[in-house]
Amino acid sequence: MKKFLSLLLAALLVVGCVSFAAAEDRVNADPALVEAAKAEGELVVYGSCEEPYLAAACQQFEKLYGIKTQFQRLSTGEVPTKIEEENGNPSADVWFGGTNNPYDALAAKGFLDNSYVPANASHLLKDLYKDPNGYWYGIYTGILGFMVNTDELNRLGLEAPKTWDDLLKEEYKGLIWFSNYNTAGTPKLAANLILQKMGHDEGIAYLVALDKNVAQYTKSGSGPSKMVGTGECVIGIGFLHDGITQVLDNGYENVSLVVPEDGTACEIGPVAIFKGAKHLNAARLFVEFALSPDCVELADDTGSYQFLVIDNAAQPEAASQFGLSLDAVWDGYDFAKAVEETTKNVEDVIAALGDAATDGRFKTE
Repeated sequence: MKKFLSLLLAALLVVGCVSFAAAEDRVNADPALVEAAKAEGELVVYGSCEEPYLAAACQQFEKLYGIKTQFQRLSTGEVPTKIEEENGNPSADVWFGGTNNPYDALAAKGFLDNSYVPANASHLLKDLYKDPNGYWYGIYTGILGFMVNTDELNRLGLEAPKTWDDLLKEEYKGLIWFSNYNTAGTPKLAANLILQKMGHDEGIAYLVALDKNVAQYTKSGSGPSKMVGTGECVIGIGFLHDGITQVLDNGYENVSLVVPEDGTACEIGPVAIFKGAKHLNAARLFVEFALSPDCVELADDTGSYQFLVIDNAAQPEAASQFGLSLDAVWDGYDFAKAVEETTKNVEDVIAALGDAATDGRFKTE
């Protein structure tokens, strides 16, 4: 009997090792890098995606490699502030998720590391999904649009907005929620889109006019989506995959998604290594992991329904079920121009808003 149990235990260990090895193989990392990362034994991740996805990714990485992985969810506005204050001595090794504009700004200031080219970057669908200088690599992309509470619109006798211009209608005063230009990446993308489509001065004027209809600017870009189902927010501006989460995961069937007919933009959710990372090899291994199906397919399981940007991962079915397509993205959007102009664009918007930017609607908590 003892011999049988010993043989059974050995067999289970073999199966477990094979399964574990197969998972590591899916990540496609250099064995020497894996060993160097394991020798460091630790990793600290800042994440700007939704926390369930961040937690699942970090826990899966720790499970695969036995590397103790700590993580903290911070908005894409909070991370640059924290890293700049630390000035070359970052408290985290890796940044995961969010929108690419703040990554670009941090790279331009010398706070991201581009010394490593991940092998799995070869699976990216387009060059668009990576920084041309190698400072970040995309893991997903999402479409900017509007989420509306159909019950509240019907009660008020209003139609849903179809275009960006529609948002300026007086009938929507106090019904719109957006996010804070200073703390979130979503409004930075929106500002770039509007200013590129309309021209700088006309775009600034549009955002000032839009402000008159905005009831609240949330700290996080996903903030408006979380209040649409309850009716506290009737029209939310944000990424439409966050609206899908409210319908599928939280049961708010009164939430409808609107892709602006006059064109929209998409975010690229990146992964990047901080310059001066204390666990550099573990950080490099995490980047390889982040660009693998073992990581990105966790998004669908945790209520994050963005389009994936690597060719060997299964796309979430929810995006197509809700009629979303990357074809809706305005092909005139200039990502390189956005990199150069984001900081100034945001400064100009805040300056134009004047006292309105300090009247309590701009949330930082």
